[in-house]
Amino acid sequence: MALSADRNTARAAGDVLVQGMAASVLVYAGALVMRNAAGYLTKGATATGSVGVGRAEERKTGGANAGDEKLKVRPGSYWFKNSTSTDAITVAEIGDVCFIVDDEQVAKTNGTNTRSPAGFVEDVDATKGVLVRFDEVLTRSYVEGIANPA
Repeated sequence: MALSADRNTARAAGDVLVQGMAASVLVYAGALVMRNAAGYLTKGATATGSVGVGRAEERKTGGANAGDEKLKVRPGSYWFKNSTSTDAITVAEIGDVCFIVDDEQVAKTNGTNTRSPAGFVEDVDATKGVLVRFDEVLTRSYVEGIANPA
């Protein structure tokens, strides 16, 4: 039924996500956080079926079962270490998707289909590393569109 009066619609600001963690994983504050294939938050790692979510706002260890503990994660743009050699991200990749190497490093390629997408490259600096924009919905949509074009 459509509205016939004002409605106080709840707002989710999205500043900090508080969601279930993978079991028995230690995530350090400031770490790159990804959502694994089962839907739980975990530290960044070389893996498939995951996607970057943001930066951990706290140090926390997951419980005995997935979802037992909740982790605070903030989406947005953060500086992470650049990969090396031919997988290093350059200014030519600004606007492209980058890929998760571990909880503090991103790379230009998916490592022959062994890495999951982190987010979008916003900037590259020799000292600071790679500025990655984390937007899980946008990253998933972009990657799935590339993998399954209409």
